[in-house]
Amino acid sequence: MIIWNAEQQTFHLCNQHISYVLGIEHQRYLVHCYWGKRVATFNQYHDYPKLDRSSFSPTPATWPDRTFSLDTVLQEFPGHGAGDYREPAFEVRYADGTQVSNLHYLSHRIEQGKPRLEGLPNTWVETSDEAQTLTITLADPITHLQVELSYTVFRDHPVIARSTRFINQGEQPLRLLRALSCAVDFPDSNYQQIQFPGAWARERQLHRQPLNPGITVLDSKRGASSTHQQPFIGLVRPETTEMHGEAWALHLVYSGNFTARTEVDAYQQTRLLLGINPHGFGWQLQPNESFQTPEAVMAWSENGLNGLSQALHRLYRDNLVRGQHRHQPRPILANNWESTYFDFNEEKLLTFARNAKQLGVELLMLDDGWFGERNDDTSSLGDWFVNQKKFPQGLRPLIDKVHQQEMKFGLWFEPEMISRRSDLFAQHPDWVIRAGEQLLSEGRNQYILDLGHAEVRDNILSQMSIFLEKHPIDYIKWDMNRNMTEVGSSAMPPEQQQETAHRYMLGLYALLDALTTRFPHILFECCAGGGGRFDPGMLYYMPQAWVSDNTDAASRVYIQHATSLLYPPIMQCAHVSEVPNHQMGRSTSIGMRGAVAMSGNYGLMLNLMHQDAERDRAVTEQIAFYKQHRQLLQFGTFWRLASPWQHPDFAAWMFVSPDQHEALVMAFSLVSSASAPLRQLKLAGLDIQARYLIDESPTEIGGDELMYRGIYIDPPLNRDYVSRIWHLRCRQ
Repeated sequence: MIIWNAEQQTFHLCNQHISYVLGIEHQRYLVHCYWGKRVATFNQYHDYPKLDRSSFSPTPATWPDRTFSLDTVLQEFPGHGAGDYREPAFEVRYADGTQVSNLHYLSHRIEQGKPRLEGLPNTWVETSDEAQTLTITLADPITHLQVELSYTVFRDHPVIARSTRFINQGEQPLRLLRALSCAVDFPDSNYQQIQFPGAWARERQLHRQPLNPGITVLDSKRGASSTHQQPFIGLVRPETTEMHGEAWALHLVYSGNFTARTEVDAYQQTRLLLGINPHGFGWQLQPNESFQTPEAVMAWSENGLNGLSQALHRLYRDNLVRGQHRHQPRPILANNWESTYFDFNEEKLLTFARNAKQLGVELLMLDDGWFGERNDDTSSLGDWFVNQKKFPQGLRPLIDKVHQQEMKFGLWFEPEMISRRSDLFAQHPDWVIRAGEQLLSEGRNQYILDLGHAEVRDNILSQMSIFLEKHPIDYIKWDMNRNMTEVGSSAMPPEQQQETAHRYMLGLYALLDALTTRFPHILFECCAGGGGRFDPGMLYYMPQAWVSDNTDAASRVYIQHATSLLYPPIMQCAHVSEVPNHQMGRSTSIGMRGAVAMSGNYGLMLNLMHQDAERDRAVTEQIAFYKQHRQLLQFGTFWRLASPWQHPDFAAWMFVSPDQHEALVMAFSLVSSASAPLRQLKLAGLDIQARYLIDESPTEIGGDELMYRGIYIDPPLNRDYVSRIWHLRCRQ
């Protein structure tokens, strides 16, 4: 999978899908040659035209003439201050105050498999024959900085995983000011950029725009990947659609501050950069110390956005998520939050559980308010012991009674946070993230614990472990409801204060690794005020995430459609909630609410304290249908058929079984109109040789006909907020 051509001085990373080629120019400079569809051999090495671009693009001191400049050449990991005026992948301040780095090729090694990154989430392989890894060492002979670039090519995925390690081989300390994970230079700029801006309850809004000259920055400075952006950047050709055309993606396996940048230079070349946000970042490296960047996933497709999505879906399901739940069906749960909020006790919850069980629910999820003296959001975060006023006999009797009903039991935690009104804050006010004597901002009446501080991390691990060892919990919803302000740490000296945000992430990952290792049977769900930290870094520890606090089905069509570009449905938690919806005040049909929820991990956020015959009958039927088709919905191949971003009145998607013998198609009417035209829907992913039955129709239709001609939506979806589901199966 990795071919080193010593004569040509090129590295060719390839599998049956892709090729990625880089070379060594003038025995020193690492340059980028190609990334795209697999080529059998690569012979156009060193063919980048050598031109004199004038004195404004200086020539390196070792180059024999004026025909080469770092300012124009396609580079693999560009530095700062040595002639390239474009955005750098790294910046360093040395002990003498200078910031010039000039990296030269030093050595390389190729190994089977994929080494794991210590202390950071990363993609992985089970056996060494699934991947090969190339590590290239670059060095600055003057400053003695070494940089190791790691590239893993997977045998079965059109994906390369990339990361960087900085090593101080000098005798003086240095300071990293920018330490990105990867850079890619493209020879042209005929692309459109894809991003996912958003906000609370409006996460991951798909946005596609042409690349423009200059620099475009997507980032988070919030201490989390955030609701406002995804740690991702995509490029597509203008003609690329869901089904056809080239698409490239860079996705960071990280949950903190990030930057994703594009730069179109004066010669219409494009540079992509991805990594930790340099804003507010600095890292002190003593002699012989190293710094490891997060991993970047680099995916490519020639089959449009669906092809790109399916590559990421397979990789994340098979080579990112870990543990016993990775390929296990996910339970149907009922969450009490919108039924009771903070007002509950054992009797109420048992009523809730009994009503949920009658509908077919498999897990009771007890949300916020069970601990400390928590009756609203002003107290008790950090005090992870049972609220005795709500549960005088403790929580164990409730758990046992739920288990006796043959239901699992889940619990809400927010371990990273602390309330001013808490025992923990009274004992350790210095354990919060804070900048010296600056007054502390509050978000949701809470502060953030300094998880970069080992003593703080150990306290939370101890509290949770003691609780979980005494209580047979099956499921944890791990929440995080505010972003960082006044960033600083009482545990760090002044010269290391800018390390606080990244050390926090390393501490969080260490805590999650310890908990998931100690309690492997618990299924963890990631939440951050909804989808505020839905990223590959968290999914390494938790195999699913709450998509959004917005449970309105119409809003969720947009959010889940965009989310599916990156993440498979099995990673997306979606619930049927009451109408009018608590966030939007909108009423949608129970059928549409169910179909949207089935398009992820189906759950209920209904008020089950009271029974409603019509609603409960519909939900019982939905749950029975979901259980019947759960394997297909959670592990099938997902295809987007019609985008609400292009047609705001309509959306459609489908699930196809791995053997292509079965499929489910879902269509959603968002805004209807009078005398609307008829609508045909072309399907995807079917076997062109197979013949399918649709629902109860006795007529067999070829897979090729269903994909090339399509089906009419008949009867039409002629009302707002309704849906339709078709079941396709091959005749046995």
